[in-house]
Amino acid sequence: MPTQSSGEQDTLPATADFLDRLRAFVREHPTKPPRERSGRLAWARAWHAALADARLAAPGWPLDAGGMDLSLAEQIAYHREMTRLRAPKHPSGLMGIVAPTLIKHGTADQKARFLGPMLRADEMWCQGFSEPGAGSDLPALSTRAVRDGDTYVVDGQKVWTSQAHLADWMFALVRTGAPGSRQDGISYLLIPMTAPGVTVRPLRDIAGGTHFAEVFFDAVRVPVANRVGEENGGWAIARTSLGHERATAFLADEFRYRRIVDELAELAVCRGVCDDPYIRQGLAHIEAGVRAVAANSRRALDAVLDDRDPGAAASVNRLVRAEFDQRLHELALRVLGPDAVLGSREPTAPEGGRWTYGYLMSRSSTIGAGTAEIQRNTIAERVLGLPKEYGTDG
Repeated sequence: MPTQSSGEQDTLPATADFLDRLRAFVREHPTKPPRERSGRLAWARAWHAALADARLAAPGWPLDAGGMDLSLAEQIAYHREMTRLRAPKHPSGLMGIVAPTLIKHGTADQKARFLGPMLRADEMWCQGFSEPGAGSDLPALSTRAVRDGDTYVVDGQKVWTSQAHLADWMFALVRTGAPGSRQDGISYLLIPMTAPGVTVRPLRDIAGGTHFAEVFFDAVRVPVANRVGEENGGWAIARTSLGHERATAFLADEFRYRRIVDELAELAVCRGVCDDPYIRQGLAHIEAGVRAVAANSRRALDAVLDDRDPGAAASVNRLVRAEFDQRLHELALRVLGPDAVLGSREPTAPEGGRWTYGYLMSRSSTIGAGTAEIQRNTIAERVLGLPKEYGTDG
């Protein structure tokens, strides 16, 4: 399907008829993925391309960016309905970080070039933030970008990069200032993953997959036009990106977790373990937890809507959700009993092994995108006003 031109702006109706159009779209484009794992990515990309062409994607994006420009109430209704319909997630999950960044800080040419293919999943993205020596302490990153005329020459390494082996582009933080400049010498750069000098090496995770990779840059030349914002101004832009990620992503997660908690309760009933006091108490705790996730999601979203930095509220939300995700799957394994040892590759695993796989993946919930310890530091400093941890900045 052809990509919609950047200048084409359809007028969306002011009423909430988008829900009817969304349901009609799903009737014509079923949400159940193919049985073969090898074909699921291509199917998801085609599904979201059709959704974008129908002008039913990106409910919070402005119209001129290809979105729907829905009000907050309409966005909530949209995400609730997409969860109910079990619509597939966008295959480039990090779109929720880079897209708000480009919409707010990108040039007109950058928006025209990247937003359309991103929304249609024609191009996949990965994030280049963490490094071997700069994970939790991100301002210590050392990947270097030296300007040479109209290009930057990039050398260094990123690690724990999700979907790097699938990505066409990386949005990265690079060092353009002097060594030791920390957050004052960081720029935000869009790097083509097909550029000469880019090497991707997959990393196998505890669940047996290769969702992560380490990425090496050896004299990679990137146009200066691919820099977002001012040189050495990337740290503030990245903080905006992470705030949007943690605030708006939780809006959809709120409904997804609500559905998963209900499914776990149904699983407990089906397996006849509801009389177990530990299981009953665990289900009560999980019910309280999913309501806490919802309450914290609204708090972070309110900050974004008031044009305030959602960093502190988003860190609370990130910590609450990560720990909830782990407790949820720990309880699921107790509900499964001995069957919990059956993984997703075992044909007799209950529900395709989804709960065991989810448990294994949840082990990284308190590590990825800022460890639980870092989130607690942020909460202590920005919410409680406590002194900064010795030796930290920004």
